[in-house]
Amino acid sequence: MDRDRDRDAAGRARNARPRDELGRPLPRGAAGVPTMPDVLPVTPDEALEQAQRLLDEGRPFHAHEVLEAAWKAAPDAERELWRGLAQLAVGLTHARRGNAAGAARLLARAALRIEAYRDDPPHGIDVDGLVAFVAQRREGPPRLRS
Repeated sequence: MDRDRDRDAAGRARNARPRDELGRPLPRGAAGVPTMPDVLPVTPDEALEQAQRLLDEGRPFHAHEVLEAAWKAAPDAERELWRGLAQLAVGLTHARRGNAAGAARLLARAALRIEAYRDDPPHGIDVDGLVAFVAQRREGPPRLRS
């Protein structure tokens, strides 16, 4: 086991390296942009508000971190929705990084997960709008709520 690697209290590896605005690791000691904590206690409403703000600011990687925290804390019935929202943000991150093929795959998986909640979307999430966003791959951030 690499003893020099940053680990949490449970022994899971964390990456303490600074990151750029698209979440790419920078050399140790470089000035990066602030990232989200590994454990981010947020309500669904807070997660959606924070993620939307970050998407609007052009920071999909950071939106992904917020949505991933919500995914990990979500009740079983909503976990795949939050997973899909996190994948949507990662897909946008890949697109911003120039990885069109990776972006397309992640966005397609995200749309399938999100679409499963079309009949009864929780938290005011605009399922139809998000699925349409992925299908059109339009410019600008998606709107998480209707």
